[in-house]
Amino acid sequence: MRATAVEKYMSTAAKNVPRGSQTSQTNASPAAPPRYAGFDGQYIGGSWRAGRQGGTERDTDPYSGETLVEISMANKDDLDDAYQSAAKAQIGWAAALPSERSAVMIRALGIMEARHEEIVDWLIRESGSTHVKAELEWQSVCAMTREAISFPYRVEGRILPLDEPGKESRAYRQPLGVIGVISPWNFPMHLSNRSVGPALALGNGVVLKPAEDTPVTGGLLIAKIYEEAGLPPGLLNVVIGPIDEIGDQFTLHPVPKFISFTGSTRVGRHIGGLAMSGPQIKRVALELGGNAPCVVLDDADVEHAARASVVGRFLHQGQICMSTNRIIVDAKVYDEFVDQFTTHVKTLKYGDPKDPAVSIGPVINQKQLKAHIAHIEGARAAGAHQLVGGKPEGQVLPPHVFVDVKNDMQVAQDEMFGPIVSIIKVSGEAEALLVANDTQYGLSSAVFTRDEERGLKFALGVQAGMTHVNDHSVDDTPTGPFGGEKNSGIGRFGGEWIIHEFTRDHWVTIRHEQGAYPF
Repeated sequence: MRATAVEKYMSTAAKNVPRGSQTSQTNASPAAPPRYAGFDGQYIGGSWRAGRQGGTERDTDPYSGETLVEISMANKDDLDDAYQSAAKAQIGWAAALPSERSAVMIRALGIMEARHEEIVDWLIRESGSTHVKAELEWQSVCAMTREAISFPYRVEGRILPLDEPGKESRAYRQPLGVIGVISPWNFPMHLSNRSVGPALALGNGVVLKPAEDTPVTGGLLIAKIYEEAGLPPGLLNVVIGPIDEIGDQFTLHPVPKFISFTGSTRVGRHIGGLAMSGPQIKRVALELGGNAPCVVLDDADVEHAARASVVGRFLHQGQICMSTNRIIVDAKVYDEFVDQFTTHVKTLKYGDPKDPAVSIGPVINQKQLKAHIAHIEGARAAGAHQLVGGKPEGQVLPPHVFVDVKNDMQVAQDEMFGPIVSIIKVSGEAEALLVANDTQYGLSSAVFTRDEERGLKFALGVQAGMTHVNDHSVDDTPTGPFGGEKNSGIGRFGGEWIIHEFTRDHWVTIRHEQGAYPF
């Protein structure tokens, strides 16, 4: 099915570009379809149009500072149009045959595969992704879309037992209606599409608000793909506007039944509060901050643990909610681990993410860079010892490794979200578990041991939504229940769990014959 979709798309894409999907031949290889263009406004009601807020936003390359596109911003009226368009289009979409919804996802997957190089290029230029990270994100986007192809056929109701003659009890599974999606800048396309794809496949309409740092890869590029795949107009809308103009109203608007948010715990608390306190209570899925512990027990394969932990911390400059924030190492292997870990970190090349040899590119913006520098200075002042580091070059911050870290230091308790890691020494498995759980967060985690049963027991004691044995903490699949505990959020993404989140139970009883009533 996958190969067929690609072949079909490649043979017809150049002739059948739908309205609104303006293209440009610039940088297009002979084998690739013409590149998309026209990322300068909003996608509302199936039309590409200028926002009505009056201002524009510059979207820039975080490494070079180059302006990629200037976008006319949306206001509250644009947001209202988007939600009303989604609500109107969703009625017919919910009634569509499963094969119709599945076919759109099949075509979207084919387009994503055919536009592989274009997508990767946008991820590198807009989000500062290295080649490795951009490829991983493209794979994740495709994998989630591939999983969503089956979703229209996996929505099942139930016939329930009932102790009343002549009466039947049924539970139907139905789409929620319109889902509002707010996505972050770190894995912009994946973290948007993991909600957008399933929501559409399950019969919902969507309004998407991408992060201001990644409006193309987090929103407009996705809209182009689904438009080209033949998604009926109005079902997917992308609004890009100032937070003070459309931020709170995005959640407070009466149309959406569900808000899917990925971002910081601070903002997630605010959105959760709006969803509960507004005129209409809404369901939410909040995937928030993390402080992932990576625990290296005394029987671990130290070399394997060290190499895996380097990836777990420094992939995409550590700008991942699942990134290994603290490495907790048993005293018996601590020195060996620190030596191997730092030796490997020193081999990492940092700089221009367009260079395939670069492992660490730029952080997303100056605000983030200033926060990282403050954390580095704070760690030194608190008594942590820096083994690896360096001065920033533009927005590229070299990897920083701290040892002699205590778990109550700010560098250990805060989510770094940058190329900074703390290594903490502990004595024994019991202390390792206490330290691992001594955080307000509970998203991802990892443990290394040669004894898999020991690893499983330890994993089940970690207060987190996800724990990976003998692997790093950055792991997400389209079939697993992705989500966190404590201040890392509520709700689950992926597989059967996202089907449950984006649909509702509707209980219906049918009396087939007259009943006996008490009065």
